[in-house]
Amino acid sequence: MAKKMKKAKVKLLKPKAKPAKLKVAKPRQKPKEVSPLEGVKPVFKIENIVASAALGVELDLYAIAQQVRDVEYEPEQFPGAILKLKDPRASLLLFKNGKIICTGCKSAEEVEFSINRAVKLLSAHARKLRV
Repeated sequence: MAKKMKKAKVKLLKPKAKPAKLKVAKPRQKPKEVSPLEGVKPVFKIENIVASAALGVELDLYAIAQQVRDVEYEPEQFPGAILKLKDPRASLLLFKNGKIICTGCKSAEEVEFSINRAVKLLSAHARKLRV
């Protein structure tokens, strides 16, 4: 004979808990570091100005290289001729389309003087641009 099992009494025990308080972690603040550059005023000196100009003419670089002193032109290496002026000390890149890049000057006045001097040297080798 099988014995009948008694129904088990189940009682759930709920702990009496207080509502949970959420704690948000506050980010730790590092003390602000003072930059070693704060308050420093740099002293600077202009060493090199690069300027460009367009003459609006076509330059014969071969003739310029042969007839004007201090001009280097090696078309296999670079498409422009290099004119080196001694006073003011500047280098000018001359291109066939009449554009000039002037480097090495220390002021706008030196740039203007260098380009005007180059124009005088190159005037015999210039012709109108073809349209």
